[in-house]
Amino acid sequence: MNSDQRFFDFLKERIGLDVTSVGPAIIERAVRQRSIAAQAPSADEYWRTLQGSRDEQQALIEAVIVPETWFFRYPESFATLAKLASKRLAEINNLRALRILSLPCSTGEEPYSIAMALLDAGLQPHQFKVDGMDVSPLSVEKAKRAVYGKNSFRGDDIVYRDRHFIAEGESYRLNPRVLEQVRLQVGNLLDPDLLAGEPPFDFVFCRNLLIYFDQPTQKQVFDVLKCLTHVDGVLFIGPAEGSLLGRLGMRSIGIAQSFAFSRQGTPEPEPLPAFVPAPLPVSQPLRNPPPAPARSRPFARVAPLQPAPAISGADTAVLLANIAALADEGKSAEARAACESYLRSHEPVAQVFYWLGLLSDVAGNTLEAQGFYRKALYLEPQHPEALMHLAALLQAQGDAPGARRLQERAARSGRAADSERKR
Repeated sequence: MNSDQRFFDFLKERIGLDVTSVGPAIIERAVRQRSIAAQAPSADEYWRTLQGSRDEQQALIEAVIVPETWFFRYPESFATLAKLASKRLAEINNLRALRILSLPCSTGEEPYSIAMALLDAGLQPHQFKVDGMDVSPLSVEKAKRAVYGKNSFRGDDIVYRDRHFIAEGESYRLNPRVLEQVRLQVGNLLDPDLLAGEPPFDFVFCRNLLIYFDQPTQKQVFDVLKCLTHVDGVLFIGPAEGSLLGRLGMRSIGIAQSFAFSRQGTPEPEPLPAFVPAPLPVSQPLRNPPPAPARSRPFARVAPLQPAPAISGADTAVLLANIAALADEGKSAEARAACESYLRSHEPVAQVFYWLGLLSDVAGNTLEAQGFYRKALYLEPQHPEALMHLAALLQAQGDAPGARRLQERAARSGRAADSERKR
């Protein structure tokens, strides 16, 4: 068995992670980091360590799951939730508290944003409760501490911080009034007994999770989410996941940028004409692009595993330009190797996953291409090329509604860019 595959299979079994959704380099880097931490000089030795230690198994999962979240991410979702919550309370005559689930909740920014949004909308504490759940115990513990640095507060509108947080040096502690509205716990969406016996939720936030699964696991997870969501409830998802829910029988509630779906809705309009994808590629190549640095496979048995060297910001720009140049010259294998080299040494960025999607697309690997495009949209929801190319794939597969949604998002992004340039 290929040594890489053992770790891919382990993560697939434990958390449902599909390697094509993030690319093998991300997982290889996590394995390399954990191998060094466990003082295992070879892949075989680290595999034996992994099999014999539950703590190490969880540590590897933690290394793969890198939380990327902040308060009021996708703000229209929370504005929509506030409107729907008031309407839902009226429908049930205020006979019970609303139940809201955030899964995965990561380090707590999302469930606490939900609570802040509802309190700011005028709901009283007794009118709603929020459950947050994540597969990572470390993330849940950090969420329970509810102390956050400046990176959790992004964008221009952070006035909520003055209302709901107390400054403590360079950090901010969440107000107890918000904290008391949220219950946090560890849980795995692949667990068949997840929240067994509890009543369904009026609103469920499950964003940027389905893109990490293969199609059978997506269907399995969707069935769980459907059971967790009230028949009249609303499911909030990530920007790249709308077409998945459309194929599984859910419909958008029709509020732009809310990424909200329900079991009921207005019929989909007629499909748009066939979508013509943008030509390969859009970036300008370097005149004399340097070759991508050669790197040994991270699971090689011939030498101990070493940390990846730090690379400067200037080198980062060179690597990205090199990838564009290689792809533009039709050197697909070299371009893919450059992408994987980049991901082994840098934090993931949308443009690299877009190039991987494009290279897979050209090679005819449709499912792999979709996974990479969705990963690009997870990191940059309005990435125009990823939107257009994913729309083209969905159109070719007969998913006209999904393609149309992506086309509309790309058009809105283009109009916003034009407006910004005119200022």
